[in-house]
Amino acid sequence: MDIKMERHIRIPGTYNIRDLGGYGIVGGGQTQWRRILRADSLHRIDTDGVAALIAEGVRTVIDLRHDRELAEAPGLFCNHPEISYHSISLFEDLAPEPQMASQNGGNMLLGLYIAALDKRGEAFRAILETIADAPPGAVLFHCTAGKDRTGLVAALVLAATGVCDNEIVADYAMTGPLIAPMLEELVAAASARGTDVESFRPLLTSDPQTMSAAISHISDAFGGIEAFFDRIALSQDRRQALAQRLANTETRWKEVV
Repeated sequence: MDIKMERHIRIPGTYNIRDLGGYGIVGGGQTQWRRILRADSLHRIDTDGVAALIAEGVRTVIDLRHDRELAEAPGLFCNHPEISYHSISLFEDLAPEPQMASQNGGNMLLGLYIAALDKRGEAFRAILETIADAPPGAVLFHCTAGKDRTGLVAALVLAATGVCDNEIVADYAMTGPLIAPMLEELVAAASARGTDVESFRPLLTSDPQTMSAAISHISDAFGGIEAFFDRIALSQDRRQALAQRLANTETRWKEVV
């Protein structure tokens, strides 16, 4: 099987739908395909694209965008009869600020990730609980580019399943080439909102060192992934359900694909 072809699900109108299957788990085994998907915004896809996602087994969609983004590009699946749709704003009122760069070696994006991990625990818990509690079928979570909010959630899900840090970082870095065709669209939208374009462009990167440093922050500030889950009050049952959803090989998952 061509792993790269399997990982990137090509649907017109999207750039960055990817499967979290096929990653090695510390202690043995690997994450399973078509259980959990990460993605960029889905608002551009047509009815054929919707049908293609359903054919891939998607039954739950979690939209991580905030209200302004939803108003500009409404969630495509919010009233779909076959999809359980959840809107959970991850960053909410968090935004990149100059001090985030000054406190993190000039890396404003890392500062944003750290602020989210430190301040948005309730949202992270709600997202992870929604994934853990979802009915049979693939869960897809997405933001706008499928990079920052989606990247942090993917990192936590993979860590909960026992995937090593290096593979989590590699998964994050895959976004860069995939979203390259949409970067100018994102820049134009930012410019239309009055954002300084030159300060905005560095926020569009997917430098593996940024995710690596975010993972290190989880260890340094919280004491590791389990301690972070303790901090956000994610129950042991939900942690186990996350790992089982992505890792176990029970055939019941095949009933919807």
